[in-house]
Amino acid sequence: MVVVLGFFLFRVIPGDPVVSWTRGRPTTPEMQAALRAEWGLDKPLPQQFLDYLGKLLRGDMGTSFTYSRPVLDVISERVGPTLLLVGTSTLIAVLLGLWLGIRGAWRRDSRFDRVSTGVALTLWSTPTFWLGMLLMMATGDLFPSRGMRDTDTAPGFFSQAVDVAHHLVLPSVTLIAVVYAQYQMVMRSSLLEELHASYLTTARAKGLRDDLVRRRHAVPNALLPVLTLVFLHLGLVVAGAITTETVFTWPGLGLLFYEALTGPDYALLQGLMVVTAGAVVVMNVFADLLYRVLDPRVRAA
Repeated sequence: MVVVLGFFLFRVIPGDPVVSWTRGRPTTPEMQAALRAEWGLDKPLPQQFLDYLGKLLRGDMGTSFTYSRPVLDVISERVGPTLLLVGTSTLIAVLLGLWLGIRGAWRRDSRFDRVSTGVALTLWSTPTFWLGMLLMMATGDLFPSRGMRDTDTAPGFFSQAVDVAHHLVLPSVTLIAVVYAQYQMVMRSSLLEELHASYLTTARAKGLRDDLVRRRHAVPNALLPVLTLVFLHLGLVVAGAITTETVFTWPGLGLLFYEALTGPDYALLQGLMVVTAGAVVVMNVFADLLYRVLDPRVRAA
């Protein structure tokens, strides 16, 4: 289904790849027709799909119109920067959201709960690109706002790592600010449902301290609904963050997706969709398997 939708969905995007690729270059209609024949765009749409499906079954995602290279090679080069940015941001957002959600639910209607929930919902509703531009204006020259590294950075692992970390600050803060509220809200809601459960009353009756009741009994049970959300987002890590990577020109899969859309580069778009969907499916399978480890009721069922 992903392959079928990905193939036909991107064909309705306005624009002609040949016209876009030859724009600003002296070309004739005969040359454009030759390019269409080379890329297989002169064939009927069903035949194009069958050719694409046959190549995909052999592990060939096609050749990018924009880069004139195999799609798999182009995607492989961009995976590292995306995992660094989106993976790091997602991990921090999960930890921050869970911590705020647990504290907010345990102190329901307190000042901390109201303030943290209000701030989280405000940031969650903020457009990512707008927040990124605000951070660029607010920080000025304090942090780099373009690319992943400077060309004049001294060679060596330490100096290169510091340079990448310096470039990572603004895009990662932007992602964390927009994303962490999801984990906070789900964790808070899930924990609130557990607060009046009978097993917590029993634990308190045994004389357990309040922090032990929360850490050993309430939180582990409240975490289960959050797992699906966490693993779903871990699967989407591979897709990158299109808006954030575009605003900060971060050379990851999100920026690559944007570049492919402007073509449109059909082969690259289809490859990115297959890789993204595959990652989401794998992460959801891991979540189902982890349910069986954490919840004995699932194993019994």
